[in-house]
Amino acid sequence: MSNNDQTAAAGAPPASRPKAARQPRRSRIIVDFMGSMSLAITLLVALAIASVIGTVLVQNEPYIEYLMDYGPFWHEIFAGMGLYQVYSATWFLLVVAFLVISTSFCVYRQTPGLLKDLRRYNTQVKEKSLRAFNSSATAELDQSQDEFLKHAHRVLKAQGFRAREKTHDGHTVIAAMRGRWNRMGYLLTHVGIVVICVGALADGTTLLKINEWLGNLEIETRSVPVSEVPRSAWVPAWNPSFRGSVEIPEGASANVVFLPMREGYFVQELPFRIELEEFRIERFSTGAESSYESDLIIHDPNRDEPLRHTISVNHPLIYNGYAIYQASFADGGTRLDIDAIPLGAEALRELEVPGRVFQEMEVPTPDGDTRIIEFINFRLENVIQLLDEDGVRENRHMGPSFDFRLMDRTGHGLYYRNYQRPALQEGAMYFLSGVRESPADEFHYLFLPADADDSLERFRTYLAMLHNADVRNAIARQVARDDDTVPDEQNQAIATTTAELMGLFARGGYMAVHEEIERRVPPERLDAMRDLMIRILHAGLQGLYMEVLQDEGVVSIQEEEQRFLEDTISAINAISLYQSPFFFHLKDFEHREASGLQIARAPGQSTVYTGSVMLIVGIFLLFYVSYQRLWIMARRREDGTGTHVVMAGTSNRHQVEFEDRFAHLKRWIIDQKPVDANNSGSTHQSNNKND
Repeated sequence: MSNNDQTAAAGAPPASRPKAARQPRRSRIIVDFMGSMSLAITLLVALAIASVIGTVLVQNEPYIEYLMDYGPFWHEIFAGMGLYQVYSATWFLLVVAFLVISTSFCVYRQTPGLLKDLRRYNTQVKEKSLRAFNSSATAELDQSQDEFLKHAHRVLKAQGFRAREKTHDGHTVIAAMRGRWNRMGYLLTHVGIVVICVGALADGTTLLKINEWLGNLEIETRSVPVSEVPRSAWVPAWNPSFRGSVEIPEGASANVVFLPMREGYFVQELPFRIELEEFRIERFSTGAESSYESDLIIHDPNRDEPLRHTISVNHPLIYNGYAIYQASFADGGTRLDIDAIPLGAEALRELEVPGRVFQEMEVPTPDGDTRIIEFINFRLENVIQLLDEDGVRENRHMGPSFDFRLMDRTGHGLYYRNYQRPALQEGAMYFLSGVRESPADEFHYLFLPADADDSLERFRTYLAMLHNADVRNAIARQVARDDDTVPDEQNQAIATTTAELMGLFARGGYMAVHEEIERRVPPERLDAMRDLMIRILHAGLQGLYMEVLQDEGVVSIQEEEQRFLEDTISAINAISLYQSPFFFHLKDFEHREASGLQIARAPGQSTVYTGSVMLIVGIFLLFYVSYQRLWIMARRREDGTGTHVVMAGTSNRHQVEFEDRFAHLKRWIIDQKPVDANNSGSTHQSNNKND
């Protein structure tokens, strides 16, 4: 029972009072709960939290990206809560649906009262009630009642009030109101929320979820060509609302988009085909992308001629209710010409590997095994930080690079990134190859020294000779003979040791050499013998380098040649950790780019815009338009010579400003002083009661 009902019951005669308080009906309890302010606030808070999550957490990324970013524990929690697709999560759609129902109930309950309040002037007031208002005034005027009432109507009309007059019981009441649209603001804000939520539901994935629950759709989780995706994962073209993406290489076309859904995707059919004629990209001096655009051709069976249009970032194409955005770019299957340079073979012969991005092929290794190389990506421009001659990091343009994964037959392998051109690092030129165990790790680089011609010829020659046992033996004998400190009877032993150490170094670097020394030498002589063996090894490596230089026609070793030897030894030492039998060097390529398009169909977009306008207008009316009511009661004085006047007013907002206005209205209506338009709000009068 409401407060008004209780008051009426308390003032009713004993015979009319109910014998017992009525219990509210169950339907009434449901209506009151669904239309309650507490439920609406709770739902709005839930939507606000969801919006924050959807803003902070990147949405609709592949699950593998989230797994690498947050780890298995938090990934499972976030995925279970649907935080990776907040705006299409079941709980989010239920919150929006309940907010629609709750706000609709609220509008249903309040609208009749609001409309009635707009039409009702309430002339049935008592003088005692008017005196109790915070803003009220009384006066005894010598003016007749009729003249006063005419004057009051003129002032109220001039001040924008709508007034009604009623006479009863010997007195006349003027009821006036101003700013009635403030009451409409309440209705517009609530209806606007309902309209926005309805538009959001129309643009959501509700229909897809229903079809998934019914078994009509099944999420595809495999990374397979679109032709191999089963029909159970295909969404027909009549789907009214979706937002998906597709990558189209130059010269190719597509009539589908992929809709991300939890750990997989759906394939959404389009009623037309999109062809990418050309993709263009512009870059800053740092190598970063500044802008990119795509020349598209729309092939629609309902058109006589194809539609040609260029889209760019923030400039989409709107076609028959489908919005086509320029979202990203990727490689479109660049053709690669690669030299596979052996790093552990005894032969200098290289292997030509023709490849294409997104494809894989088998590569025979020098030891008779087979590796599988998967080409992942190609980048035309790369900028990385390297050290200059002073040891200061600076950005360097590295030119083209390609990413690949080298696997054995079990599928285990590492990820690599090789650059086509050598880069300057601390005053010398190197070919760089990054290696890492997973895409989530940082690259660790192998530096292969480049010769004076910016090629790998000298390094390849030195490496091949180091792996050749006959060459090692010949160099070892020559080094032993040329060493004057070695007695002739020990030449053979020193030569044998030198050749063995060089062979160990070729196969496993310093680690293999140290392990062999520790295996052969007693612990008490280990330190001394280790230094001796390393000196013997370096003598052999130096002798081998001299042989390489002689073949090139170099007579004397300069500082550059000596540094090259040191860099070569460091690179060979690191090859054992590189875990690849080849260094894959990019000779040439045929670049092919792909445009990443995002295609959306949002029939509820106009509905959301309409609701947003209603919400904005409603909020403006609520905050900036005050609903003011004024009552003037006039009756003839008992002596019959004048008029007794009581004036009172109230406002639902801006009470301080209304008290100023009420003071001026009293001055103009009761005191009947001239209206000063330039000083209409300079007086503040609160609870003005003049008896």
